[in-house]
Amino acid sequence: MYESRMKSEMVDHLYQAVLSLKDQEDCYRFFDDLCTVGEIQVMAQRWMVARMLQEGETFNAINEKTGVSSATITRVRKCLVYGADGYARIISRLTEGEQPKKGNK
Repeated sequence: MYESRMKSEMVDHLYQAVLSLKDQEDCYRFFDDLCTVGEIQVMAQRWMVARMLQEGETFNAINEKTGVSSATITRVRKCLVYGADGYARIISRLTEGEQPKKGNK
């Protein structure tokens, strides 16, 4: 079992809340309340970068398509190579056809 260095009771409660989200509408509503627009955009950018790196895109192509800095691309790449496999596990799940439920915004 994986042990995160972020593990705490507070984080456990947050993750339980995330796991209870049923569809895309729940996600929009919950994250709209929980995060700032900037925080959501940063997370969305990192997720896009991870997917593009897994698809073999170059740093320059990713920068051109997303506007993300090379420092962020490097950070995400480091997580893909040396991290907790979080990105890779979810990318694999999504490419194997386990699509999340979509809802209305």
